[in-house]
Amino acid sequence: MTTEYLLSKVDHTLLKPEATFEQIKTLCNEAVAYKTASVCINPGHVKAAAQYLAGRIPVCTVVGFPLGATTTAAKVFEAKEAIENGASEIDMVINIGALKAGDTDLVLSDIKAVKEACGSHILKVIIETCLLTDDEKRKMCQIVEASGADFIKTSTGFSTGGATFEDVKLFQECLGGRVKIKAAGGIRSVEDMEKFLSLGADRLGTSSAIKILNAARQ
Repeated sequence: MTTEYLLSKVDHTLLKPEATFEQIKTLCNEAVAYKTASVCINPGHVKAAAQYLAGRIPVCTVVGFPLGATTTAAKVFEAKEAIENGASEIDMVINIGALKAGDTDLVLSDIKAVKEACGSHILKVIIETCLLTDDEKRKMCQIVEASGADFIKTSTGFSTGGATFEDVKLFQECLGGRVKIKAAGGIRSVEDMEKFLSLGADRLGTSSAIKILNAARQ
């Protein structure tokens, strides 16, 4: 896989709470220079980043992040405001506690409400695989497909673990390409990037892709 192809699959990410707008601008400049799929940033930076980028690269942001434990109404408001501010992609976190309690109706309605708020904009659904059993992961594949969301995403990068090859393989087996897959959290090498894509991921969430690829070139 070429460097250009790998970068075209990356959501170039900076979600640290201490990130300044100067750092966000650097992220944006890198994304434009290296032609990444998007920049993924916190909602408070979306408006300024969208103005700064002026359509050169899509802005992706997060909703109900990183715990997923806010109300559906709060997630819907966050999504609508982000889109009004210039975001074109939304990565939301599911209600993990509701899934654990077996309340799959709530999990589905939560995602559906955010998808409705997104309209034609891309919605990625973070299920936080490190906290789930394989059966719960399979159930979430069914729920995400039923919700009409565009992607299922492994991780926030803020919990006990990130993307694994096994999880992406499980997603692909369950979904067969009907819903796209985003692997995020803990991607540390070119080999990781290539393997996730070869297993069926269509998007990679990482803060270090450019650093990884530049190091590999040397």
